[in-house]
Amino acid sequence: MQTLVITKENFESQVIKSDKPVLLDFWAPWCGPCRMVGPIIDEIAAEVDDVRVGKVNVDDNPELAASFGAMSIPLLVVVNNGEVVNQALGAQPKAAIMELIAPYRG
Repeated sequence: MQTLVITKENFESQVIKSDKPVLLDFWAPWCGPCRMVGPIIDEIAAEVDDVRVGKVNVDDNPELAASFGAMSIPLLVVVNNGEVVNQALGAQPKAAIMELIAPYRG
């Protein structure tokens, strides 16, 4: 799958009402660690088809960032059935991100 761009306009349809777990990457273009994690997120999106993967630009979507308490970025959040079920703060290696989503994969 392709990485989704999540905004406040599509959040409900793409995340809350998703029939699959969703991995969200809260990021910003000026954030160095975010730029390190970004390609890993895209790689995971291309490899897994039982989890949706989306990116939330915190500069463009401050309301979404605030609703998840994103005080620091990158923030990775797993949403399943509309509920936050897992999260990790800071740059994470691919293996750690895969572990975040592993319990929720089909």
